Amino acid sequence: MVYILLGAGFEEAEALVTADVLRRANLPVALTGIGGPAVTGSHKITVQADLPVEAVELTEGDMVVLPGGMGGVSSIEGSGAAMALVRQAAEDPDCWLAAICAAPTLLARAGLLDQGVRCVCYPGMEGELARAEAAPEMDRSVVAEGRLITGRGPGSAFDFGLALAAALAGPDAAEQVRGALHYGV
Repeated sequence: MVYILLGAGFEEAEALVTADVLRRANLPVALTGIGGPAVTGSHKITVQADLPVEAVELTEGDMVVLPGGMGGVSSIEGSGAAMALVRQAAEDPDCWLAAICAAPTLLARAGLLDQGVRCVCYPGMEGELARAEAAPEMDRSVVAEGRLITGRGPGSAFDFGLALAAALAGPDAAEQVRGALHYGV
C-alpha cells in the first residue's frame, strides 16, 4: 500500500498527481488524513482522505509519501502519529519513503537522511539538506537512492509519480502509464 500523507496546507498537485499516476499503475493508494477526514490544501482544494494517519500499519513493501506545501509539511511535523509513521518507513528496510518539494527538508530536520544520500527538494531549500550532510542534486527533478525517492516540486509531480510507479510496479508499468498519459512522448 502507498500512503500519501495529507496535512492542512499540502501541495495539491504533488499529492493528487502522484496518487493518480500510482493508481493508473494499478498500485493501491490511500490518501491519509492528518487531523480529520477532509483536508484542505495550500490552494484551498479540500480532499476527502481514505483513512486517518492513526489507522496506518506499515507492512513489507509499503511506501509513505510526503507531499510538500509548507503548511502540509508543518502539519506532518506537528503530528506525533504522522512522524512515527515517517520514522518507521525511514528505518524499515522493507518499506519505501518518498518526499517532494519542501518535504525532504522535514526528513533532514528529523535526522532521517543518511550522510551523503543523494536527494532533491524545492529550489532554495537545499541548504537544509546540506546541513543534514545529505547530497542535494538540484539539477534533477527526481532522485532515487535506495528506498528513498525525492522530488523537486509541483512541476515535477508527474516525474515523481512515475519514479514511484517504476520502483513499486517496475519500469514497464511506469512506461505504460507514461504512454497512456502522453507525458513526455
